[in-house]
Amino acid sequence: MYPMYLNVLKCLRININIRYLSNVQTKQTVSDCMPSYFTLSKGLEANSDLSSSLINNMTVHDDFLSPTEEQTILEEIEPYMKRLRYEFDHWDDAIHGYRETERLKWNEVNTKILDRVRAIAFPPNVEQLKYVHILDLDKTGYIKPHIDAVRFCGNTIAGLSLLSDSIMRLVHDKNKDLYADVLLKRRSLYIMKDTARFDYTHEILCNEKSIFKGAQIFKDRRISVICRNEPNPENKRL
Repeated sequence: MYPMYLNVLKCLRININIRYLSNVQTKQTVSDCMPSYFTLSKGLEANSDLSSSLINNMTVHDDFLSPTEEQTILEEIEPYMKRLRYEFDHWDDAIHGYRETERLKWNEVNTKILDRVRAIAFPPNVEQLKYVHILDLDKTGYIKPHIDAVRFCGNTIAGLSLLSDSIMRLVHDKNKDLYADVLLKRRSLYIMKDTARFDYTHEILCNEKSIFKGAQIFKDRRISVICRNEPNPENKRL
């Protein structure tokens, strides 16, 4: 009888170990499910509620554009952009080294590209701003931390990144120790909404600070093509 009890105890011990190992293997941390384009500060990574909310509301689609599609957009906007000069003082001191415009009409090919952006970024029943914002940053330019005014646009911003990789930093408006860096690769699409839009400042880092996972990310001239939805009618009166 004694050997039989030993075998039973061994089986129980094995089953317990298997269950324990299974639980350990299936338990996920924020780091385990974090997209490759994200890095979080230690404080934000430790706060699973805030970090999960930010990750869910700030998404990046790499290679959204093909090289040919990027070129077709540039061919349409470059003739006008070249006539503008770079500004190094913004009216609200949010951008350094930029030129910008808005565009309503696009050629047929680029209209289809922007329709793809709108389809993935906005639900069908959401009214969108008709004008597309074009922001051209000089290679020495950068965007300072800011939150876009709610009276000018709604809860979602969708931007195509042309010509260069760059890093967007998101910093919690109430706690500067909670921040994330987001790698925006050339020809990617980022979609920033809700929590990421209202609770965090966003900025494009200058080259001196442009480090991602220990690697220098050199930002050359960068053009962003940005679609937004209409603001909440109540916010227009603010």
